[in-house]
Amino acid sequence: MRYILSIISILSLTAPALAGVADTKHNLGATSGNPVSAVSEERICIFCHAPHRSTTRTPLWNREDSRATYVVYDSSTLDALPGQPTGATRMCLSCHDGTVALGEVHSEPAEIEFPSGQRFLDTSTGSLTTDLADDHPVSFVYDDALAQQDPELKPPGTISPPVALDEQGEMQCTSCHDVHDDTYGKFLLLQPTGGALCMSCHDKQDWSIGIHANSTATWDGTPPDPWPGSPDNTVADNACRSCHMPHTADQPERLIRRSPEEQTCYGCHNGHVASSDLETEFNKTYRHPVEQSFGDHTPDEDVLTAPRHVECVDCHEPHQARHEPASAPNASGALAGVRGIDETGQPVDPVQFQYQVCFSCHGDSTSATQTVPRSAGEINTRLEFGSDGISFHPVVTTGKNPNVPSLLPPYTESSLIYCTDCHASDQADAGGSQGPHGSIYPNLLRRRYELDFQAESADVYALCYECHSRSNLLMKGMSGFREHRKHIQGEDASCSICHDPHGISAQAGDPTGNSHLISFDLRYVTASGSGQLRFEDRGNNRGACWLTCHGEDHDPETY
Repeated sequence: MRYILSIISILSLTAPALAGVADTKHNLGATSGNPVSAVSEERICIFCHAPHRSTTRTPLWNREDSRATYVVYDSSTLDALPGQPTGATRMCLSCHDGTVALGEVHSEPAEIEFPSGQRFLDTSTGSLTTDLADDHPVSFVYDDALAQQDPELKPPGTISPPVALDEQGEMQCTSCHDVHDDTYGKFLLLQPTGGALCMSCHDKQDWSIGIHANSTATWDGTPPDPWPGSPDNTVADNACRSCHMPHTADQPERLIRRSPEEQTCYGCHNGHVASSDLETEFNKTYRHPVEQSFGDHTPDEDVLTAPRHVECVDCHEPHQARHEPASAPNASGALAGVRGIDETGQPVDPVQFQYQVCFSCHGDSTSATQTVPRSAGEINTRLEFGSDGISFHPVVTTGKNPNVPSLLPPYTESSLIYCTDCHASDQADAGGSQGPHGSIYPNLLRRRYELDFQAESADVYALCYECHSRSNLLMKGMSGFREHRKHIQGEDASCSICHDPHGISAQAGDPTGNSHLISFDLRYVTASGSGQLRFEDRGNNRGACWLTCHGEDHDPETY
């Protein structure tokens, strides 16, 4: 009698949910009308449950377990310890790993017949295969200890129903899916709009104020669809699904939607959702070469020792990035949550200043070569801009020259500038991308800046003339610039032949010979007749040069 009452209790508890299964893909009965359905068996529940001759598992489980060994999810940032599938997950996989026939049930003496080619699920009809490395981890203990290890996971006691752990405190397929109810699609327990299901367990830092959680940008309909299969049509509503796939992710580690990583970003940042077309930027001749790195960046990497690479997520933390303007040298909201290197060469997390992001690669870890070989050359940009340097553009701190009469308003001798004031998209001034993604100009410059002998014009040195007055620099007899007109217009010499636009570090330079960014281009400037190659600052806008250039021997030339 007690056994009969138990069965009645189980059936009464599950009746409302079971009533809806007939209209879902989980109805494998012959009359279901579903693409995958039995040849003649019309019973619906029999494929999972049986009132008699079921297995010993509850609730009246009727399927045979898969005997497969699975490849489970792994990641460098995973704190949980997923093992071989257990509990409800094992039950789900008895259909969804593609190794057990759909009609192979415990209660029937013979396998229920399915049409040829439908005996097993395949990847087109719902098989996850036995490789679960590209699927959300399951069958792991989710307890307070795990939440303490990973502060971006909610403590298990704060997970809100209907999302729940199983009786053993493990995350299983049923933590997110209700196999009897397809109200929200994909048998999800919650409507996924706005990341609601994901946020039941995940508590990403500053996600709620980030642009990807709040943007109302929509897709303009130009292929490819950034959200295939989604009923939602804004960035905010698609939320986590814009970048991640809980099953069969193209890039398994961290379940990235598209591979390589930048293709995930291009899903929206191609001018058809977000306003800036970064895909085009990264296809320009001069760019940060994100396409050369694949899986090199990890959120937990050591910025001091990681091999040099560049990926979108080296400069942008997609969960925290936001529209938040800033003034130099402060990092804008686009760089929120990113790690970097400070002026002293120490790691910072998160960055406070924009240049700290740039120093991650263009500092101590650089393996680049000099574009221009110089008399006081330094390849470490962190040292070039160091506050102890001989002279420098004011990226880290204000410049050392108290009198720069060429500066255009609003710049003054106390101004600070960004790296991106010089290195950015050539479309930045026209309302395009403001970051150093790609440019038509060498060295990823936002404006034209020639390095060789050229006939001077406002366009040839447009980058310099953005901050420095062309008329002042070329004015004959202008204090401090008496040789500029002669060399720039008279000899067609580039600004770069005498000046290093970054700066001269304390390690590479001489305070009396490398002020005013003086560091000669060794491709065009050689030693004087007496064997000297140097500039001497004599104060009060006076100086002398020992060198040979444009066919003349200065030994020295004074002004």
